[in-house]
Parts: sequence; structure tokens; C-alpha cells
Amino acid sequence: MQNPSLKSAYIHVPFCKNICSYCDFCKNYYNEKIVLSYLEALEDEIKENYKGDALETLYVGGGTPSCLSIKELDILFKIISKFNLSENYEFTFECNYEDINDTLLRKLKENNVNRISIGLQTFNKKFKDVLKRNIDKQEMIKKVNLAKKYFNNINIDLMYALGNQSLKDLKQDVLDFISLKVSHISTYSLIVEENTKLFLNKIEEVDEDTQGKMYNLINNILTSNGYKHYEISNFSLPGFESKHNLTYWNNENYYGFGAGASGFVSNVRYDNTRSVFNYIKGRRKIYEEKIDKNQMIKDEVMLGFRKINGIDKLAFLNKYGISIDKVFNTESLIKEGLLEENKTSIFIPLKYLFVSNEIILKVISSYNLNYNKK
Repeated sequence: MQNPSLKSAYIHVPFCKNICSYCDFCKNYYNEKIVLSYLEALEDEIKENYKGDALETLYVGGGTPSCLSIKELDILFKIISKFNLSENYEFTFECNYEDINDTLLRKLKENNVNRISIGLQTFNKKFKDVLKRNIDKQEMIKKVNLAKKYFNNINIDLMYALGNQSLKDLKQDVLDFISLKVSHISTYSLIVEENTKLFLNKIEEVDEDTQGKMYNLINNILTSNGYKHYEISNFSLPGFESKHNLTYWNNENYYGFGAGASGFVSNVRYDNTRSVFNYIKGRRKIYEEKIDKNQMIKDEVMLGFRKINGIDKLAFLNKYGISIDKVFNTESLIKEGLLEENKTSIFIPLKYLFVSNEIILKVISSYNLNYNKK
């Protein structure tokens, strides 16, 4: 396989002023001295690894990047200015609604950010304690409306399956989110991950049947209100799909910079240390694996079937030199109704999206190891 071009980069800023109960990402409480040392280490990593590619997407996530001071943001954006951005780039910056103000928004706008992602999760105050978040509906609405004065491409995160959340609770959240008239909504069920406050407090996840009902409710309301369901958990107004996340789902290469970041460069997948202190000391990569063609094809299926349109058959053929039905036993899965196809694509039926992981495992288990010997 030839080394593919790199069109995307992710930068992780692992600092927060508050740690949410469900968060399993690499994060530390904000500390000015550590932030400055971290930014120096980040600059070193980028200098050593970035090859000058013209980036179509850039994503700064966390943690909470918006918790940085203006001085620290200036340092971060000076580092980021070393990246070459293509003409039609997408540059996303994650924000906590509490950090949003005119000064921050102007700073982002001045430094080429053209998309922001705001982690709202829910407007319902009764989940304040379980999520360990400050929930102030009127303030949240105010901050989103302020952001809309600067940006027309805004994502907001919606979380569901929140313990004793009812379908009525969820429906109200979805309708309130729609009323904000933003371009993109990402949805996530609450997952209890190890090493989170929820896990330590022995909180149990909502049963799968209830989660499925909630997932369908979200899909029905959002799609009936003009949002395009283009990936299992993501909805956008037409033309506002996340280009950056499509890099992942299309199984393309990308840079990952910062503690806890992952990357896929020259068909090598890697993970950086989650220890901010080790990262600052220059001990970065903790895992590297060269991905061969067989694994690439399996990854293509695992990621590609997350998209509502599934896998483009011609693109698969051009990428791997063989049709997808020769590599996987898709024919029998189509007969079972677990997959569908049209002239261009093969995909998971809408009614099975909530259990898509099970179907993807069935596809991968049908992998034909001898396909390249024929």
C-alpha cells in the first residue's frame, strides 16, 4: 500500500476547570504552570512530525480547550499557525458554554476557527449531580445564541440515557436543542467507563431496550425537523456534516498531537501517553502498529458502516483492488436483511442502526482470508 496523503489533524488540550463524572478522555485540572509546559511540548511534537501537508480539517478538542486564558490561547494559535490550511478547510474548536464570551469568540474567529462544538449534554437540571455539570438552561441558550453571531457552523452535544431520564424528559431536550437552530447535533448515550466518577460510584447504565427507544425517538424528531442523519450518532443540516469526523469514518490517515491523542500516519496507528507529565518530558508514543492490507480492509468495514450511506462499492474497489462482496460474505447478510445495497453503496438498514455493532461483527467474521489468492 502506498503512503496516503494526510489531510487532517487532531490536537488534544487535556485541561478542565471541572471534571465531568462520565469523562474518560485524557484530562487534568487546569494549572497555569503545567499548561505552559504542555504547550511547549505540543509545539515540539508538531515540529518533529508535521510534514507541511495542506490540511482540510483541523480539530482542537479536550479536555476543555476553551478554559485556556487569552495568553495561553495566543501561544496555542501561534503553534497552530504553522499548519497549512487548504482553501476550503474546516477548523473546529471545542468549547464549554460557561467559557463563551465575546472575547473568546473574537479570538477564535481571528485565528481561522470556522466551526465550534459546544458540550451542552442536557438542559434538565435534575441531571446536574449525576453528570457533575453546571446546568443553567437560560445561560446555555444565551451562550449558544452569542456564538451564532460569530459562527454559522456550530455543533452541540446531546447526551441521553441519563439514569432515571424518561422519554418525556428526552423529548423536551431534543425539542429545545432543535429550537437553537444550530447546524449540527451529536448524540451520545451515557456510557459508564472505567476510571470515571460514575464507575467509581457504581452507577449502572440504562438497559439496552430503553436506550433503543431513546435512540429512535431522537432520530425521528431530528430527521422530521430537517436534520440529515449521516452517521450513527450525528445529524446535520444539509452541507454541514463534520468533515473532520468523516476522516475517521472513511478510514483515512490523520495526525494526532497531544497527550491522549491517537493518529494514523503512513498506515501506522499510534496512541500518545495519557500522562500529561510524561508527555511534557517527551515520552509520547506508547503504542504503534503498522496496519497491513487485511487489517485495513477490516477497519474500513468497522468504520464505514457507521455512516448511514455505508460503504461506497466503487471507492472500496479502487482503494483495495477487489470488490467488497469478494472479501466479505455480504450476500448472505443481505438475504438476512442485516445489510442492504443499492447501485452505489452497501449499508446497514435504518431499523438496525442501534445494534449496528453486532452486524459489523458479523460482517468482519465473514472475512475471506483467501480472497487475495484467487
